[in-house]
Amino acid sequence: MDSKKKLTTSWGAPVGDNQNSITAGSRGPTLIQDVHLLEKLAHFNRERVPERVVHAKGAGAHGYFEVTNDVSKYTKADFLSKVGKRTPMFARFSTVAGENGSADSVRDPRGFALKFYTEEGNYDLVGNNTPVFFIRDAIKFPDFIHTQKRHPKTHLKNPNAVWDFWSLSPESLHQVTILMSDRGIPATFRHMHGFGSHTFKWVNQDGDGVWIKYHIKTQQGIKNLTEEVGTKIAGENPDYHTEDLFNAIEKGDYPEWKVYVQIMPLEDADTYKWDPFDVTKVWSQKDYPLIEVGKMVLDRNPENYFAEVEQATFSPGALVPGIDVSPDKMLQGRLFAYADAHRYRVGANHNALPINRPKNEVNTYQRDGQMRFDDNGGGSSYYEPNSLGGPEETEEAKQAAYPVSGVAESVGYDHNDHYTQAGDLYRLMDEGERERTVQNIVGAMMPVESDDIKLRQIQHFYKADPEFGEKVAKGLGLSVPQEAR
Repeated sequence: MDSKKKLTTSWGAPVGDNQNSITAGSRGPTLIQDVHLLEKLAHFNRERVPERVVHAKGAGAHGYFEVTNDVSKYTKADFLSKVGKRTPMFARFSTVAGENGSADSVRDPRGFALKFYTEEGNYDLVGNNTPVFFIRDAIKFPDFIHTQKRHPKTHLKNPNAVWDFWSLSPESLHQVTILMSDRGIPATFRHMHGFGSHTFKWVNQDGDGVWIKYHIKTQQGIKNLTEEVGTKIAGENPDYHTEDLFNAIEKGDYPEWKVYVQIMPLEDADTYKWDPFDVTKVWSQKDYPLIEVGKMVLDRNPENYFAEVEQATFSPGALVPGIDVSPDKMLQGRLFAYADAHRYRVGANHNALPINRPKNEVNTYQRDGQMRFDDNGGGSSYYEPNSLGGPEETEEAKQAAYPVSGVAESVGYDHNDHYTQAGDLYRLMDEGERERTVQNIVGAMMPVESDDIKLRQIQHFYKADPEFGEKVAKGLGLSVPQEAR
């Protein structure tokens, strides 16, 4: 018996000839009736979904999350309910600014996106390898990302735009300092921490809440690359981080992280020295120490990169009962922007794809849309409320209420000290790291054509720490402006 698999069309019909088009005679022309040719070419034209605007280049793996400490008094989230409970998960790591074919080992933050397939639906934790971000209001995000992309005329990266924006956005200073430090180029995805970055809210069975921040600590140890080594690897093996993650898991060297939270009582938000919802700031671990939650282990590579890593979609709005959002203005914008990007890039039914599909039963009144590949709800009720026994809301799954007040207007945060934490970070570095950080900044700013932009940015470094500003200015052949002194 012939055990060969038959080549078929996408609708399952066997293909008679996959080497020659149907033509009018040996010379042609080609006939439009060759539906296999038409399908093959049409599908080929559509093989690349639009790449992500940010985080385009990435790698991913499957694994599990296991609770190692009882946190049930803080949250009713089922997957965190008891010690020893395991939840399957998928992780995607990425650079931020580069295109899909860009190098892994560039100086850039790293995306750290986690999808937990819980029994109450998928929970996505969409963070970075840094605890803060460049901006704190989502209205600035498109402008910021434009500065990281290519100039519309030259189609080249544009340091003028990068540093012009940063110098006019002093809230970016903390993240810029991290980016230009030794932490700016992780050695591998396995050797970096992850952070939820934003403030979230945990709510327990009694409806009591706390503010929390996630810290995901690598158990492989922190390792980074110097600028010189990162540049060398980028030229020799631009897929270095992707390859490292795949090979480590393939040989059984499963990377592991411990997950912690900082917990802040709700009332502290009104009195803490930093606005706890400002994503450009951290909470002191002396004030709110780390509390262990569990561990995550990645132990299985994807079988197909496109189906799993490329089509994986994450949104900070993918929440489960017991985990809510905060008034963080950057997070509030991401709740819309991420899911909307997936609806555009992958399609309205992206959550029905195998990599994104929840493990539990899904019951919605959403119908139709491109790429609807299940039974589309069949003939069941398709509106709500209805008297036909359709799915109904679960009142206890509502997000916990919190009071709001004030005038509806375009207004910023009350706290505008963008220098103390950046300066504290600089002073925490040893002398060698301070020197390397300054060298990285000088190298990145050298191509900037405008001295006004350089001087404006130097003032920010100086206000964070006078030595910081003086050394950057000296490296650029400039002097710290008198007004900064």
